[in-house]
Amino acid sequence: MDFQIKPLPLRAFAHLFDLSDEALAEQNAVRQVVSSKPGTPCRVSMQDAEVGETVILLNYEHQPGSSPYKASHGIFVRENAAQAHIATNEVPEVIRSRLVSLRCFDRDHMMIDADVMPGDALADAISRAFDDQTVAYAHIHNAKPGCFAAAVERVVT
Repeated sequence: MDFQIKPLPLRAFAHLFDLSDEALAEQNAVRQVVSSKPGTPCRVSMQDAEVGETVILLNYEHQPGSSPYKASHGIFVRENAAQAHIATNEVPEVIRSRLVSLRCFDRDHMMIDADVMPGDALADAISRAFDDQTVAYAHIHNAKPGCFAAAVERVVT
């Protein structure tokens, strides 16, 4: 089954870089300069930030659905991020290169399946998961730090 990994929209975060550090702190966010690569995966560009780049680390509600699985976690956004455009069935390197968990949800936002795997095995796992029509969407998380990586939707042709 075909799928689409969804990067977060740049327009939702671009304004943060104009805020002072104090204003960011009021929003539970912090400006950082990247000191090592890999390790700072941008959820807009779907690339690891380069050493010396400025990023904002902020809390993002990635599971807003009304269920016990409602959740938020820290994510990074690069200051000069270009909006990623990910092709159908493509898994970006920033995800392929990590140990990830795939969490599958039904239409009621209840988790109905989950697994952990190397990122380079993810495409097949997503495709198989979407063969089950009770899976409405999925989320990818980095397994070690545990942060949200991306949402995944079924592509209907």
